[in-house]
Amino acid sequence: MIRRRLNYFGFFMRLTTLLLPLLAFALAAYLRFASAIVPVVTLDLDPADYFGLLFFTTIVWAVVIEQFRLCQLDVAFAARKSARNALGACDVTYVAVLGATFFYRSSSFSRLFVAFSAGALFLLVVISQQAFRTLLNRARRMQDNHTRVLIIGTDEFAQRTACSLQAGVVPCAIAAFAHLAHQEMVVEGSPVVELDAVPSWLATAQVDDIVIAVPPARFGEIPALIAQLEPFCLPVRAVLDFGRKIAIRETIFDFGGMTMLDLQATPSESVVYLVAKRTLDLAFALLALLVCGPAMIAIAVAIRLSSAGSVLFVQDRVGLNGRIFRMYKFRTMKMGTALDSDTRWTTADDPRRTKLGSFLRRTNLDELPQFLNVLKGEMSIVGPRPERPYFVQRFLEDIAQYNSRHYLKVGITGWAQVNGWRGDTSISRRVEHDLYYLAHWSLLLDLKIIFLTIWRTFVANRNAY
Repeated sequence: MIRRRLNYFGFFMRLTTLLLPLLAFALAAYLRFASAIVPVVTLDLDPADYFGLLFFTTIVWAVVIEQFRLCQLDVAFAARKSARNALGACDVTYVAVLGATFFYRSSSFSRLFVAFSAGALFLLVVISQQAFRTLLNRARRMQDNHTRVLIIGTDEFAQRTACSLQAGVVPCAIAAFAHLAHQEMVVEGSPVVELDAVPSWLATAQVDDIVIAVPPARFGEIPALIAQLEPFCLPVRAVLDFGRKIAIRETIFDFGGMTMLDLQATPSESVVYLVAKRTLDLAFALLALLVCGPAMIAIAVAIRLSSAGSVLFVQDRVGLNGRIFRMYKFRTMKMGTALDSDTRWTTADDPRRTKLGSFLRRTNLDELPQFLNVLKGEMSIVGPRPERPYFVQRFLEDIAQYNSRHYLKVGITGWAQVNGWRGDTSISRRVEHDLYYLAHWSLLLDLKIIFLTIWRTFVANRNAY
């Protein structure tokens, strides 16, 4: 019953959310072309172009709402988080829409129509989310409509499970707790029956679901418990809690007949990360190389004329999943040995820097060749900054969770860098920001970091040397 209700609400919520661009376009078309609010200069337009734009918007919207979890009941139930996610989803969608209208030169779209549709989409999302919240709250108030749950377990873990079920988005009522052998009794608020007495108790009680709530140390008992519960013909669930450092989010999957559970799942394995982020990387890298191409040629010539040595500095760095790749930068220092550059940290008054190199590092222009690494798929525009293998080994010994930053592609810029943690600054603070980025990654956060990077490029960074 719990799963059925989740699927029921989730299906209609997803269907409604997917249809919102159609409603937004219809409302925008009425406001722009059929109402008297805005004078219509001409009606010489091709509806097929607008239907094409709607089709494109719906495809983008379908991907974005998954990233911002707009179809998740827990997000819809939190009004403030829902509105914030709705704004972010609309922003990302219409950045893509504006890009499409800019490059699609065979037709001219009404700018007011696009603006009206963007505003309408945001309002429709907020209204639909509020409607679902109202329905869920009404269902929670109807006692007769609650899912009655039998919890297997009577310890503190079972008590926490009961509190979570009662406070969840799907209304639940605890019918009873079943006491296991050699288990403490700390539950309260509902009847407690011995496991052996459950069959006779179920004969007179009404139960919709059975939830096994035992700590990881007793997971080995689950097969025997399922065998005992099988005759009751009721859905049986198990609560998984592996501790604070392991988060499980719909990551049970079948692989060659084996059931697998992700214990260290990362955003880099999601469809949105693989497709949408890669598309953003390619588009931005190509645009950056096109715009900055003349400047890169001028910098290359200036490096060649001002100091002896190669134009590019190529160095091993640690990337996604700990793989080594060759990262490109404009050379900003005098030629030296590979051992020296691989194991020595750059300081504020580093005598190895050239005069031109100091300027390039201060303005971040030395990073421009890394767009080639992005095109090759070795880096992303946004991600934790790549480090040298020598320092990675050192930091692994001294800093907890340092290697977690390699669960994502390394980037030209990152959350730590736009917050000032770059150069010879605290590694632990840098890792904290990288872990925050790992936990909160989204396309909107990437766009925010890109904007902050561009903005702060024109302001001298005291840690850039």
